[in-house]
Amino acid sequence: MYFDDYRDHPEANLDLGLLWEYNLADFDYEGMRDIVVERVIQRGWPNDWYFMLNRYGIEGVKASVKNIGYLNDRDMKFVSQQFDIPLKSMKCFAKKQLGNQHWNS
Repeated sequence: MYFDDYRDHPEANLDLGLLWEYNLADFDYEGMRDIVVERVIQRGWPNDWYFMLNRYGIEGVKASVKNIGYLNDRDMKFVSQQFDIPLKSMKCFAKKQLGNQHWNS
């Protein structure tokens, strides 16, 4: 995995700009795990990835990746490869497949 050394960065912090629309004074990082993971995948820097992996662990991130409703193709393939998640088990992939059907089919 690209971020195998995440445990070497326990001081990593999340860029709070990734969660700009939320009130962070009482933000529930555990309850909003899927949102945090989605934002880090879409817009995060390495420091954000280290934060996410230290906070949620590999299995927690994998569980959230499977629940994300939308990722672009590049991000979807990256996390599929990095976390060894089959594309077919990802919600965003399934939704994309449903959306590609033609009207007359």
